[in-house]
Amino acid sequence: MDVRSDGALAEQLRDVQKEAAHPDTAAAIHAVIAHICGSSTGYRGGRELVRLLEKARVVAAEAQDWSAVAGVHRALGYAEGRILRPDFEAKYPYVYDPANVQEDAGLVAAMAQGAYLRAEDLIRTRLSQEPELTASELVKALREVAEDAQLMDMSTDQPGRFRIVRGRRELYAWLCQVLENRIDIETIDDVAKRIVTSPEALEVLAADEHGDALLAAKRLQLRAATLARIRKVIEDPTATEHDLQTALKGQYWIFGGSYARESLRQLIKGDQYDIPLIKSDGGLYIVELKLSMGMKNNGRYSLVTHYRDALIVANEVHRAVSQVMNYLLGLDEHRLEIMEKHKIDTRRATGLVLIGHPDIHPEHSEEVINETLRLFNSFHSRVEVRTYKDLVDSAERALTLAEPD
Repeated sequence: MDVRSDGALAEQLRDVQKEAAHPDTAAAIHAVIAHICGSSTGYRGGRELVRLLEKARVVAAEAQDWSAVAGVHRALGYAEGRILRPDFEAKYPYVYDPANVQEDAGLVAAMAQGAYLRAEDLIRTRLSQEPELTASELVKALREVAEDAQLMDMSTDQPGRFRIVRGRRELYAWLCQVLENRIDIETIDDVAKRIVTSPEALEVLAADEHGDALLAAKRLQLRAATLARIRKVIEDPTATEHDLQTALKGQYWIFGGSYARESLRQLIKGDQYDIPLIKSDGGLYIVELKLSMGMKNNGRYSLVTHYRDALIVANEVHRAVSQVMNYLLGLDEHRLEIMEKHKIDTRRATGLVLIGHPDIHPEHSEEVINETLRLFNSFHSRVEVRTYKDLVDSAERALTLAEPD
């Protein structure tokens, strides 16, 4: 995960620290600022910055210093790239040069004016060709041009000019689906764009009678590379829940089922799901992510524990399962409202808790830990518990079976 760290972030945190209502909050934020500014060669970021920000947020919450909680939360969003720089700087004018305000406004105005004028040209041209077009048909035509514009390229015979080739967007979408629903978002995006903007690549693909086999082999290759990256994250003891969520984002196939799409992360006020998926049968599948090897850094966290002469799941597992059960209960209670508003049937909703790694318990074999979880799962019909390693191992075995001869 790329973590952003700069002077704007440090200045914003200094302001939050000044306004902190509790000394513990101020001390925790000071530790974050010290990390950012602790190098003579530049601003420091990395996972340590994320860890310190998350710790400061917890300290502020425990002190009920809610203004500081909001400030640290926004700093964390900026560091993790979820809040864009212009929005962050505009929110905190003391780190934003007022001279840039008019410049930014002028840039946005010029872009908007150019877009509207171009739309006017397109409308006039289309109406001159088809004067009988209705308003809805004209809107549809403009939307199609806008979608194709994402795949604009430079004209080879007129340097300095650009072209929008109609129909490329549909081909691009089809290629993304063939390459398995954005298995690896950056890689698939690049591959699809390269194909739809290259006549040579399209010609080779169309002429190859074994094109399906080539695409299947490419899909398996991409999935294997993705699994290797995910395994690296789940084995990292410093990886946060956000790191794990980022690694699994878009990799629906890894859960062993067929999923049509990702659902909304919030269907009920107050409940936010880590990875909500719509299964091929229309049912909702809620994946709740907890720490993997990161549990090892906290001596209180464990997967299993002894009870008399037996090995049972630990409190952390029970809490995570209870959290998902509460999600499912809420979905059941609001099923009619959700169906009417979002067209999602939640009556068949199920859940998965991903938590821990066998290596956090070197005193027990992986087989014993997996058997303990299987026994626990056998008494639960709607919520399953798995370790991250078990999930990735299963996906890897499935890839091996699917390898072309």
